[in-house]
Amino acid sequence: MGRNGIKPFKGLLKAGRNLLAAAFILASAACSSLGVQPASTPTPTTQSPLPVLAYYYIWYNTSSWNRAKTDYPILGKYSSNDSNVMLQHILWAKSAGIQGFIVSWKSTDTLNGRLAQLIHLADEQNFKLAIIYQGLDFNRNPLPVSRVAADLDTFIARFASDPAFNLFGKPLVIWSGTWMFTPQEIASVTETRRSKLLILASEKNVDGYLRVANLVDGDAYYWSSVDPSTYPGYQQKLDEMGQAIHEHQGLWIAPAAAGFDARLVGGTRTISRNNGDTLRLEYNAAVQSSPDAVGIISWNEFSENSAIEPSVDYGDTALQTLAEINHLPPPQVHNFDSSAPGNAAQASLAGNPVIALVGFAALLLISAASLLWRSLKRGSAGSRREK
Repeated sequence: MGRNGIKPFKGLLKAGRNLLAAAFILASAACSSLGVQPASTPTPTTQSPLPVLAYYYIWYNTSSWNRAKTDYPILGKYSSNDSNVMLQHILWAKSAGIQGFIVSWKSTDTLNGRLAQLIHLADEQNFKLAIIYQGLDFNRNPLPVSRVAADLDTFIARFASDPAFNLFGKPLVIWSGTWMFTPQEIASVTETRRSKLLILASEKNVDGYLRVANLVDGDAYYWSSVDPSTYPGYQQKLDEMGQAIHEHQGLWIAPAAAGFDARLVGGTRTISRNNGDTLRLEYNAAVQSSPDAVGIISWNEFSENSAIEPSVDYGDTALQTLAEINHLPPPQVHNFDSSAPGNAAQASLAGNPVIALVGFAALLLISAASLLWRSLKRGSAGSRREK
């Protein structure tokens, strides 16, 4: 390149650098407006010494949302096959102080595939998992004991050794519906499998637990339909269950729900969320019962309207409440297009001036790169001509 070409080329380089700097500033401002934190800025967190887990359902197909639903996720009418949805669930849960999901499961090809996918994501995010085994069928009748045993063997062989299940030393399985099985039936399943699993009953009171106490490793009470402000002896019942379970050296997972409305699936009672106060009250009562973990009911049970997943009707109030309880910064939950079936990546940001800002920044970046590339090509060509 001749001397006469040096000054123009330096000018072009300077212009390109200025364009790149402007684009970076605009992109940074856009990310700030969207609530995106720079990777170099850590978010302060406080880890609760008491494990907080949320009951999690992987049963959803896009058609599931057509039955018995009045509220919908802001992620849209998703399928549980969608790994983007699973990942977003994990990230939101962690931001509110939830350390793991209690995954509703029994062995089918579909559910096994979804569980494997969830395990992979949980491992990547250092997130824990447990299982609530669905021992009752759709009509609330007990499954054959042989089916229960075979499914637990499948879980042991395929999934139990994964680090995601290393929460209490051995993988945790809650047997939902134990009140529908005789002690003899329960013993036939648990006797040879407790060496590999922690198997908890799901009994609803002290007497129910004592009936099977020597056959299981504790109890998890899924109490979603109670109004703690009006139920006589609510705290006392949880305290007595915790005491009885610990006297038998068992694990006690105490329930805490955000609200309840199962009228579309045959229920009659509704429990108001009271802008997060119901969850605060139930969480406090659960902790007072000296549990080994708190079981939040639920992450995404939308038929019974107990879901704490950000939704159209309730927004992210439950997650904000949990974060407050756990002394964490408010979770960043963006608005998603709830009309788009099962696509967590499609944000409903149409008309948002931030999008225009991001687009403009991108155009500046492209323009700067193009300008520098053309300048370098011209400089290289001129150099060859001078030679």
